[in-house]
Amino acid sequence: MPQPDITPILLCGGSGTRLWPLSRKSYPKQFARLLGEESLFQASARRLSGAGFAAPLVLTGNDFRFIVSEQLAAAEIAASCLLIEPEGRNTAPAVLAAALVLAKTDPEALMLVAPSDHVIPDTDRFRTTVRAAMARAQAGDLVTFGITPSHPETGYGYLELAPDADAMATVPQSLARFVEKPDRKRAQQMLDAGNFLWNAGIFLFTAKALIAAFEAHAPEILEAVGKSVAGAAQDLSFTRLDPDTWGDVPNISIDYAIMEKASNLAVMPFTAAWSDLGGWDAVWAHSQPDAGGTVCFGGATAIRCSNTLLRSESDRVQLVGIGLDDIIAIAMPDAVLVAHKSKAQDVKEAVSALKAKGAAQAEDFPTDHRPWGWFESLAIGPRFQVKRIVVKPGGVLSLQSHHHRAEHWIVVEGTAKVTIDGVERLVTENQSVYVPLASVHRMENPGKVPMVLIEVQTGSYLGEDDIIRYEDVYARGQGKRG
Repeated sequence: MPQPDITPILLCGGSGTRLWPLSRKSYPKQFARLLGEESLFQASARRLSGAGFAAPLVLTGNDFRFIVSEQLAAAEIAASCLLIEPEGRNTAPAVLAAALVLAKTDPEALMLVAPSDHVIPDTDRFRTTVRAAMARAQAGDLVTFGITPSHPETGYGYLELAPDADAMATVPQSLARFVEKPDRKRAQQMLDAGNFLWNAGIFLFTAKALIAAFEAHAPEILEAVGKSVAGAAQDLSFTRLDPDTWGDVPNISIDYAIMEKASNLAVMPFTAAWSDLGGWDAVWAHSQPDAGGTVCFGGATAIRCSNTLLRSESDRVQLVGIGLDDIIAIAMPDAVLVAHKSKAQDVKEAVSALKAKGAAQAEDFPTDHRPWGWFESLAIGPRFQVKRIVVKPGGVLSLQSHHHRAEHWIVVEGTAKVTIDGVERLVTENQSVYVPLASVHRMENPGKVPMVLIEVQTGSYLGEDDIIRYEDVYARGQGKRG
């Protein structure tokens, strides 16, 4: 009898502050190309595609919806549902919402819940491990995946196996309890004991089994999430959970809400390499250091360095390290991080410090991604700003106006179709156009190649929230992103 397909549930939220400055609230690490040519999100979607897998269901936030759809399209993977959370409420409500959506058509649907920012180099072995856990999940158990620990890690939670369990088994084992993130001494003790696994935050169960677990252990969450799913609305290719009822949903992880209370648990050991890339030290380890332990990326040069990560994310910034040992240095166009590798877990403190002083770099990525393309600021002054704007083929900006600024557009690549106060014209390379203050305008790319222009803004206020949208093909509302 053929096995049913598994539906991947890709969780695509979070801010990834420990990988600042490359990962920020406005563009978190799952969308970045940290290792290779694909983003972590794309690699996760590809890992859980093909034979044995149904189209994925992706949960993400409003600000990331177009990034998700664009990266899936680039990977040539079609989602069954792009489910938009009105705001982050941790993993329990998100996973339950996915289960309720699947249960509408198939209560017995197998769900493989996985974060979208993990690194699992051996895809075939992971798929084999997932298949080995299917029978227990189909029988009604909630299966969690545990990783064989390689060192006393303090950044992960742990799973303690039952006395009769085998940490190296190739079938699901009995689970004794969940253990919170330990200090270094306790982590070493658990590593030495041999009956603890890292908690990967990956789960396999049927939609029906998970809903039953919420009925038994968290009925208040089931009621609130159920109302939000019932009131969900379609928006282009996205399904938006009802925001009014979602506000009543508790903020709680699936471990706390269900896994620490349920009795029908099993743990599936995974003995191959895995990482959640929870810090720059993990990125260094997975970036194939040279014989001296050094990794250089982009415009970075190492001279007599050892055990060091040097990474420049800008073609305008050359990063050079001389005589460094155990150092992480990350250069972005607008921010630079330098830290000892042993302090990689403390990078989030830098984000907190920058937020406290009101620095935009704490959360705002220098490249601002939109459904039509992206832009970056090249120069900013008291009453002017210069941007580079890239509009992908077929991309259309909203029909809009501004209260406080005028704009000059100079096309440097491709052709722009420009509308100003109802008058349309084509603007080609080396041509420019002026958009007066308060004029109703839009630009679009009618061509087959990306269109690049330089925008010079002048005025008393240049914030991205000075925008009134009259029409928008992407159905965004008012404000900075809509």
